Amino acid sequence: MNTPLSWIKAYVPGLECEDRAYCDAMTLSGTKVEGYERLDNNLERIVVGHIEKIERHPDADKLIVCQVNVGTETVQIVTGAQNLKEGDYVPTVLDGGRVAGGHDGGPLPEDGIRIKAGKLRGIESCGMMCAIEELGSSREMYPEAPEDGVYVFQKPVTPGEDAVEALGLHDTVVEYEVTSNRVDCYSILGIAREAAATFRKPFVPPVVEVRGNDEDVNDYIAVEIQDRDLCTRFCARVCKNIRIAPSPEWMQRRLAACGIRPINNLVDITNYVMMEYGQPMHAYDLDNVSGNRIIVRRAKDGDTFQTLDGQVRKLDSEMLMICDAEKEIGLAGIMGGENSKITDEVQTVLFEAATFNGANIRKSSKRVGLRTDASGIFEKGLDPRNAEAAINRACQLIEELGCGEVVGGIVDVREPFEELKQIRFEPERINRFLGTEIAEEEMLQIFERLELAYDQGTGMITAPSFRQDIECFADIAEEVARFYGYDKIPTTLPTGEATTGKLSFKLRVEEKARDIAEYCGFSQGMCYSFESPKVFDKLLIPADSPLRQTVTIANPLGEDFSVMRTISLNGILTSLASNYNRRNKNVRLYELGNIYIPRSVPVVDYPDERMQFTLGMYGEGDFFTMKGVVEEFLESIGMKKKADYDPKAEKTFLHPGRQALIRYEDKVIGYLGEIHPEVGDNYDIDVKVYVAVLDLPEILPFASFDRKYEGIAKYPAVSRDISMVVPKNILVGDIEKVIEQRGGKILEEYQLFDIYEGTQIKPGYKSVAYSITFRAKDRTLEDSDVSGAMKKILNGLEGLGIELRA
Repeated sequence: MNTPLSWIKAYVPGLECEDRAYCDAMTLSGTKVEGYERLDNNLERIVVGHIEKIERHPDADKLIVCQVNVGTETVQIVTGAQNLKEGDYVPTVLDGGRVAGGHDGGPLPEDGIRIKAGKLRGIESCGMMCAIEELGSSREMYPEAPEDGVYVFQKPVTPGEDAVEALGLHDTVVEYEVTSNRVDCYSILGIAREAAATFRKPFVPPVVEVRGNDEDVNDYIAVEIQDRDLCTRFCARVCKNIRIAPSPEWMQRRLAACGIRPINNLVDITNYVMMEYGQPMHAYDLDNVSGNRIIVRRAKDGDTFQTLDGQVRKLDSEMLMICDAEKEIGLAGIMGGENSKITDEVQTVLFEAATFNGANIRKSSKRVGLRTDASGIFEKGLDPRNAEAAINRACQLIEELGCGEVVGGIVDVREPFEELKQIRFEPERINRFLGTEIAEEEMLQIFERLELAYDQGTGMITAPSFRQDIECFADIAEEVARFYGYDKIPTTLPTGEATTGKLSFKLRVEEKARDIAEYCGFSQGMCYSFESPKVFDKLLIPADSPLRQTVTIANPLGEDFSVMRTISLNGILTSLASNYNRRNKNVRLYELGNIYIPRSVPVVDYPDERMQFTLGMYGEGDFFTMKGVVEEFLESIGMKKKADYDPKAEKTFLHPGRQALIRYEDKVIGYLGEIHPEVGDNYDIDVKVYVAVLDLPEILPFASFDRKYEGIAKYPAVSRDISMVVPKNILVGDIEKVIEQRGGKILEEYQLFDIYEGTQIKPGYKSVAYSITFRAKDRTLEDSDVSGAMKKILNGLEGLGIELRA
């Protein structure tokens, strides 16, 4: 966004400061300035000269000698310009002055060109008469300038006055970086409003009054919006008896400073309003609008349309068109059509100011390969309330500049406006949020400068419609911060958990999972979240399994990456297979990654993303090694009770006799086991592979990092060893449950230290041996205490069919 500073100052009276100070202050208040350029850079001692006499050069056919009145004196200047005549007023650089450069098309010198008195073919020349290019501008911005010659003033000027001032070049063009959520700042009025608030000056926008004639615009035009999801407002006004002519110099200079080439009064007015209000407009020749009707509708697939630039565009049904009763006359929000363009013969003009769906304009612009200034603004989403103000401003300029006669009334077809956003004013919360001590009155003054209305009765702040970026408390706090001054806000620590640099609880559990896995010799792997549907066949997952109900990717890289995974094993097994095929003997890998479970099929909502802690290994170690890693992890995150292992896991991808569900307080939190040999073959792994998968969302409710300190035991421990003959169908976990339940308060720990099966044990049984430790916290245990506890344990074991081994 480029704006001339003089235009901003026109709406902010009293704004006087150096260019650098202005840019720095605007940047600090949130309207970032990318840079600025003085239009009169390197222009010195340039005045208006009046050519009083012209003579031929005695020794050069192409040179003339001019006597030029520069106010205080008459100087002689020799020039080769052929467009001059006596009586012309021209910009003249005096002896010792400086110009921006030449007009030969080459690069301009950074410090300009110094002009000194001298002789041309023996004749004294004290200065130089300037072409517009030598003043740092161009014919695009000054269309009245000759193509090859000295610039001649078209308006009354006085010899000796500042020629740079007369040309409107004492100005600065400022370039802003405007974020897409501040669409109001894509306008002169938006930037002026920010400048007024920044410098604490009054903001005085133009007063718009349109007289109009006694006719009714509805007699000239009717508007119908068929696709209201793409066009929420369409304003139309009609001007007749149009007189095409150059726009006034002040308008041309303002447009030129913004980088817009002046064309004629009608085109310049639409461009002027677009820059001033940030509302793109379009003008149609009403005589070319069939049926005096405007219909806003989608195009039809396969239609073509010739835009104003002469190109034929291919349309589809997602593009919005402005049509009359018979044909398309404009590509909405992008460019008008060749069939309704304004020509010098136009008599009646239809002005359009509308609000279109920003996303649709952006997509349509991209599809037709045409991006314009208008589409660049529309795609950001305009304030629908701005359309009427902008079209009235255009009609006001039509009247003031004598371009035509405005027909009375306005056609305004629109959807109901959205309610203005309201946010509760909480000054104390704002100060806590910012780490400041700003008075409530100062905050309210800031809001007043920004046109944020405060209702003392309700305590609510109402944001104006043009501030579409203000939606919540944080946005209100931001307004206070940027106009109070970011440089004034003291350094403070933020409040909350982040102050101490702590991770969230979930991330701490994941960090502990990494620590335990790496402590146990596992290396972290990173696996894809999207994979092939063929994975389910490799893992022997049944055809009716819920795991086969997946989120399908709309634009996959290929079939091998076409679904979001519902089980995490494929990635780990693929990585283990790669290592095995490269003859790595002992490999341990782990992964922390999500699986994606659809909430319903077909998918209509975001899936349930569940973090899985997946472990896989082959080589040294077995089922119990993996079980030990799982238990180490569960203990490290504060799960004090021991997990139960249910051998009835029924996982088709695991070995039928070497698998188990992991339960904690009757909740399944994962599974572990040996990979089914057929699955191993599918992955080309010819050794035993052990895996464990823990579902972290199920684990988190049981985890805790709270630790209670217990002092060193003051009293001695007493240990008892028992050796038992146990039926093979009795699990070690069943034995440990009995020990825990019947050991009482004095039970400190127990440890399995031997399992034996052989000829010395009767068939169908195994020998199991435990070491059990007892200790009391308040006294030394007596033999009767330990014997009583042991008796209860043995009685419980006998109930399971377990015998003490002799």
